[in-house]
Amino acid sequence: MVKKIRKRENRKLAIVQQEKIKKRLRENRDAFGLKTPQAGTSFKHIKNKHKRSQMVQLMKQEKKKQKAKVRRSRREAEARGEKVERQEPRSIDKMREPDETIVPADDSEVEEDEAMDEFEKYFQGGKKPKILVTTQKKPSRKMYAFLKELVCVIPNCFYYPRKEFPFKKICEYASNRDFTDVMLFHEKAQVLQGVYISHLPKGPTSYWRITRLKLGQEMKGGASCNASHNPELILNQFVTRLGRRLARQLAALFPQRPDFEGRRTITFHNQRDFVFFRHYRYAFKDEGEKCKLQEIGPRFTMKCRYLQHGTFDAKSGEYEYIWRPDSQVSRKAFFV
Repeated sequence: MVKKIRKRENRKLAIVQQEKIKKRLRENRDAFGLKTPQAGTSFKHIKNKHKRSQMVQLMKQEKKKQKAKVRRSRREAEARGEKVERQEPRSIDKMREPDETIVPADDSEVEEDEAMDEFEKYFQGGKKPKILVTTQKKPSRKMYAFLKELVCVIPNCFYYPRKEFPFKKICEYASNRDFTDVMLFHEKAQVLQGVYISHLPKGPTSYWRITRLKLGQEMKGGASCNASHNPELILNQFVTRLGRRLARQLAALFPQRPDFEGRRTITFHNQRDFVFFRHYRYAFKDEGEKCKLQEIGPRFTMKCRYLQHGTFDAKSGEYEYIWRPDSQVSRKAFFV
């Protein structure tokens, strides 16, 4: 406790010291009539590293002031009713490299292919999902805490201990007992690492890396979950052929007829090939004009590492997609 207080005090002293240095620097420049450096100015001629960094900092501060001034003038013009042209912000998503696998709206060929895939009977309401959840051998207490919340998130989900059975035998067992999917979670040093999702009886199988896990019990002001109501499902930004296939696999884990009385929604939001999982309860306010969200949890981030034909087969499996670090050297190339 004493160390924390001391660190806090040292941090405050450092901030005060920096403000004094900035003030003294501004006063010295004003005394000699020196102008503030503009954006793009080079300071190669300054040999003193400390002085050069001060000048760069001054330039960045001036740049921020100019941006704030333009932003303020734009808001004032809008308040007066004048027409203001707003530029579109540049982001990595908008600078995405062209991809021939992006599916356009109302593509009849893709829709016909999806009408004959492994998941179509679930979307037609012909079969209800039934999920078998298991883990690696000897899971930790943290894994059990996560599974306790996951079983409430996914309806008709059942946990079976792994024991000494290989994953391939578990898939055969689940297929013989009318399970539709198997989810196997594994961890390393009591930290959740990823999940294998195998669709039964004919696949496909995908492996997802899981990061940034936060349980519902760790969230401040989190809501409780009523597992008896089927959730509403939201899938965002799955635009390529691979993305649509992965989205259909994730959607096949949940019933396709939600219970709107429960006001529970589950979101898989894809951004730059990272899939963000969120679990909310919504409530309408002001006679339905506004909506309030309350997170139930858990929350985590997923990234697909591979997609395999058929059920799990590590030796002779045929892969539809494998993520490799060298395949995504460009930050503007996305696959999902």
